[in-house]
Amino acid sequence: MTLSKKVILLGHYGVGKSSLTRRFVHRKCSDQYSTTIGVNIEKKVVALEGVEVSMIIWDIAGESSHQKVPQSYKLGAHGVIYVVDLTRPATYEQLDTEIINLKKYLPNVPVLVVGNKKDLFTEKERTDIIKQLPLSPFALSSAKTGENVDVIFTELAQRMV
Repeated sequence: MTLSKKVILLGHYGVGKSSLTRRFVHRKCSDQYSTTIGVNIEKKVVALEGVEVSMIIWDIAGESSHQKVPQSYKLGAHGVIYVVDLTRPATYEQLDTEIINLKKYLPNVPVLVVGNKKDLFTEKERTDIIKQLPLSPFALSSAKTGENVDVIFTELAQRMV
């Protein structure tokens, strides 16, 4: 059995949403920064025990608040990956408020908070940054090295089933 699920990636500009998507879908990472305009849609099938989840991934252009993202992009979402950039506190200072507002719009939809760019810090530095986050992230990732990228998407697939 195959289930089709819409996944949206949200977060400020430059946090690594497109890089995480590219790493997950195409197994590639580029040092070239390119801004997403509107939305970029990708698809990848995740095999879970007894079911395949066809993830339709909406990589949405970064905004300073999810509330600035057109509501039509969020319609029908089955899961959310909310990405913050561990190198830029401005991307996570209002994280708790952002997630509360997001859950008002998408109740009962799993939301995974991901701290990206973990490869740029030592373990001690990462621990200090996590203490500053208003919410604990599900995972810390690196689109550059691929660390935890599959874990994040697979976990979301499981939560959507």
